[in-house]
Amino acid sequence: MFNPQTLKKDFPIFTHRPDLVYLDSAATALKPQMVIDAEQEYLEQHSTNIARGLYPLAEQTTEKFEKARETVARFIGAQSPQEIVFTSGTTASINLVAQLLEHGILPGQNIVVTEMEHHSNFLPWKELAARKNIEFRIAPIDADERIDLAALAKLVDRETAIVAFSAVSNVLGTINPVQEITAQVKQKNSQALVLVDAAQAIAHIPIDVTEWDADFIAFSAHKAFGPTGVGVLYGKQALLETLSPVTFGGGMVLDACAPTTLYQAIPTRFEAGTPNIGGVIALGAALDYISATSLADIRLHELSLIEYAVQKLQETFRDTIRIIGPQSIQERSGIIAFTLANIHPHDIAHLLGEQNICVRAGEHCTAPLHRALGLSATTRISFSIYNTEQDVDRLVDELKKIVLLLK
Repeated sequence: MFNPQTLKKDFPIFTHRPDLVYLDSAATALKPQMVIDAEQEYLEQHSTNIARGLYPLAEQTTEKFEKARETVARFIGAQSPQEIVFTSGTTASINLVAQLLEHGILPGQNIVVTEMEHHSNFLPWKELAARKNIEFRIAPIDADERIDLAALAKLVDRETAIVAFSAVSNVLGTINPVQEITAQVKQKNSQALVLVDAAQAIAHIPIDVTEWDADFIAFSAHKAFGPTGVGVLYGKQALLETLSPVTFGGGMVLDACAPTTLYQAIPTRFEAGTPNIGGVIALGAALDYISATSLADIRLHELSLIEYAVQKLQETFRDTIRIIGPQSIQERSGIIAFTLANIHPHDIAHLLGEQNICVRAGEHCTAPLHRALGLSATTRISFSIYNTEQDVDRLVDELKKIVLLLK
């Protein structure tokens, strides 16, 4: 049975900081002991490179690394581990796709993103459009702060090369209908490529890349209880096989001396140099941890917390609080961003931090979204499996003190 108090014991940070209320998992999730152990085991017992060594220790490391690739593929429903490229994070994955596709962008084409994107899924496309001197189109959000699907449909045409959007907004908490959006794009233009930023989805809702039918999906290990410095790029195998590498070096080449250089098969040709081996192995452990915990149970727990927190905040602060994002709890992930009583979010975050309550404040790397909402900043809380209603109660109690102090 899902019990956050029991699960909390899996995370050693709470042993060191028993009074911690961690409400910033959208920035980075805490790490369970089995993930820490997996990376530590690599460092202590293996610590060799992958792919190159012919001695048993290096071969064991390669086997562990590739097993993690298989775990990732299985977790997201990929058809083959060859569709999984390891990077340093979501940002690196999206930038890699922009580089891979750049040579194929033609004059007169356009790129479409949405108003709610994190800068990591906004700036690479804006810069690519500028370099290629093509149109950069931004789909707005609707009155309920979801992607305006009708407006998005109008922006996609026969000249659209790429459509990029988030599965889950890192500020609004909006869970976007990925399958519906992808189908809509492909119906308008079957040649348009779709990239989904799944950073805020990977540890919160099920991902089936076959159902989603997106051409590329990007996410980070550290959003899913894994280490920082590790990311995943999923790409459809048939598409990846048509693309040439853009980063060059060791491990990704078959014949560097051939008149036309010969490169390794996918995904190796996109993984030049030595990767974060221990981190990739730990990512495999993190996804195993999520699977063992059950995404369905995680989702039910987060829904319960969102409902409790929204109700508690609205009842306590009434007309002085503005909670952004969809009104429907079912359309939200475990993220709640708000403004409160004309108090700057930075002041709220600082004062909460002094009480060992961790929240995020600012634009959250979504300046276009905040401008659209007419906000300079918001305070953001984000839940995970180790959060409880008692965490929400402590948050609200401290917020009441802050309002009295700063009013």
